[in-house]
Amino acid sequence: MTYTGLTWDHPRGHDALAASANGLVDWSVQPLEGFESHPIDDLCARYDLVVLDHPHLGEALDAGCLRPLDDLFTATELEGWRTGSIGPTMRSYAMEGRQWALPLDAATQVAATRTDLAGDAPTTWDEVRGLARRVPVALSLAGPHALLTFASVAVALGEEPATDPDELIGDTTGLAVLDLMADIDSLAPAATRPLNPIGLLELMTDTDLLAHCPLVYGYVTYSGRLAFTDAPTAGPGGRPGSTLGGTGLAVSARCTPGTELVDHIRWLMSPEAQRDFLPRHSGQPSARAAWTDPSAVAADFYRNTTTTCEQAWVRPRHAGYIRFQTEASAVVRDALAGRTGHLAALDRMRALYRTSRAPKEGRA
Repeated sequence: MTYTGLTWDHPRGHDALAASANGLVDWSVQPLEGFESHPIDDLCARYDLVVLDHPHLGEALDAGCLRPLDDLFTATELEGWRTGSIGPTMRSYAMEGRQWALPLDAATQVAATRTDLAGDAPTTWDEVRGLARRVPVALSLAGPHALLTFASVAVALGEEPATDPDELIGDTTGLAVLDLMADIDSLAPAATRPLNPIGLLELMTDTDLLAHCPLVYGYVTYSGRLAFTDAPTAGPGGRPGSTLGGTGLAVSARCTPGTELVDHIRWLMSPEAQRDFLPRHSGQPSARAAWTDPSAVAADFYRNTTTTCEQAWVRPRHAGYIRFQTEASAVVRDALAGRTGHLAALDRMRALYRTSRAPKEGRA
């Protein structure tokens, strides 16, 4: 039997899955933007295996479109993957006491630098602000990334967003974040604003138009051409502010997986696959052992960003969050462009967040 699977159209998301399929899974791809925003219930209605982002879990559980993995793997196996995965990657796919996906891939926002243009990467946000006055520096603002950048800077400044279920962020932190982002964005090359993380990294590798991006999702496939380092902090010894990304492998409710498929998924999480096979096929494993292996391919990438991944912020996962992420990102872009005052933008973002948490009929 051949199962159908959907992943995203970058070597990091596709190559290892395709190379290991052996006729068992027929993998299709969708663009990064679809991975970030396409309704998860529609994808699960069409595919047996779906590579997803953890903020989609709320919608998925609301629609009942995923198969709980507790029914396929033992508690011992799940606990082993939980303790062996870097940072909060495994627990980001757990909700309501069940495990809904396995962290096939680990990523978070880190700093990317062309050291030939910028020198050593800045380590604090004040240093980033200073660097932006000397060389081309850009924030990641396209699609949902405007909000994700906002959230990560807030974490660095000492306040995790959405800790209060009725509020998103306090005025003091929120205004400081928008002011900082506006200062940096006002100096950024205009061509960078519509680019997703892949576009930003390719611009950095293919041209000299961008020397540094302080927060962009790390891609090991660009390591070497770019230097990846921990996300900036508010000051020496501070927490690197970053929002967890990466991908999880989920089984749709429409799928009745046979032993061969369960064994294949188990192998993808094995030390052999995580430390050897995935990295050799452009993958970015989730196992901490792979990130801390000094002999790993692109070991500098992992070693220089491990602290950020271990401390990354996990986004809310309620049904309604994905729409909020999209709408709030537009508000952030309006604030940076001067179309909305910063306090008004914060009020609008908080209102959108409260609406996103309302019962489904209130979000229609």
